[in-house]
Amino acid sequence: MVVSNVQRPQRKRPAHPVLTLARRSVHTRARRTALASTLVYLAVAALVIVGADIAAFGVAGAWAQFTAHLGTRLAFVLVTGALIYVIVARLLASSAERERRLHTALVETYEHTLSGWTRALRLRDQETEGHSARVTELAVRLGATMGLRGEALEHLRQGALLHDIGKIGVPDAILRKPGPLGDEEWVEMRRHPEYAYAMLAPIDHLRPILDIPYCHHERWNGSGYPRGLAGEAIPLPARIFAVVDVWDALTSDRPYRKAWSDKQVLGYLKAHAGDLFDPAVVRAFAALIEGERQVVALRRVA
Repeated sequence: MVVSNVQRPQRKRPAHPVLTLARRSVHTRARRTALASTLVYLAVAALVIVGADIAAFGVAGAWAQFTAHLGTRLAFVLVTGALIYVIVARLLASSAERERRLHTALVETYEHTLSGWTRALRLRDQETEGHSARVTELAVRLGATMGLRGEALEHLRQGALLHDIGKIGVPDAILRKPGPLGDEEWVEMRRHPEYAYAMLAPIDHLRPILDIPYCHHERWNGSGYPRGLAGEAIPLPARIFAVVDVWDALTSDRPYRKAWSDKQVLGYLKAHAGDLFDPAVVRAFAALIEGERQVVALRRVA
């Protein structure tokens, strides 16, 4: 149960900027391509007509022939050019629209797959109930605050949603053990980022979201796992998520302790900035939480 006293503003989930093709964009590209094709045709047609006249009448005669029939030839080229533009634009738009629909279907299938994996993990690990949704929403807000946009922000969202997907490979006896884990059990538990990599890396569409599932347990000073990365060698999405993950864990009740207050958790994060966490991420996160607290206070006064 989350006891944090900061009320989270309702925000819409970001769209899929890299996976969604806008209908207007599809038709705009089709028209531009058709126009370019038509211009090429007009240039080639003019060269062919002039070349044919030169071959038949010589340079001097070609000019007289060209000017004498300028209106007819210009009308022919323009009419055929317009027909080419219409035909090419329609063909390209139709093809692009089919591609857009197939792509939309792929996006929906992809999103259903992510949701299915998340539900499967939730059934195995009761501790993740609600956790994935909370950290995903907060990670996206923090990522946007730190300047992530478009596909980078969407990859962060998807990576946060599947951050613990590797736990599917951890045996139930360890994952659902009610008491503390032994040394050998911790070794196995700490392999879940490697299991996540093994699951996601072979899938082209999922490879860009690996930063969080594979690296969110790395620490700024190199003391994390699985690879002991340090500093900016840790991908930014993983550095962002590490702060959010600790925030959610410490502001939530656990069987072995009560939830910490927001003030306590912010103090912990600031104390370990430059040690366990990226200092820039901690500063941005503290500003985000404190700013939201001020917004809530102002709304209560109003």
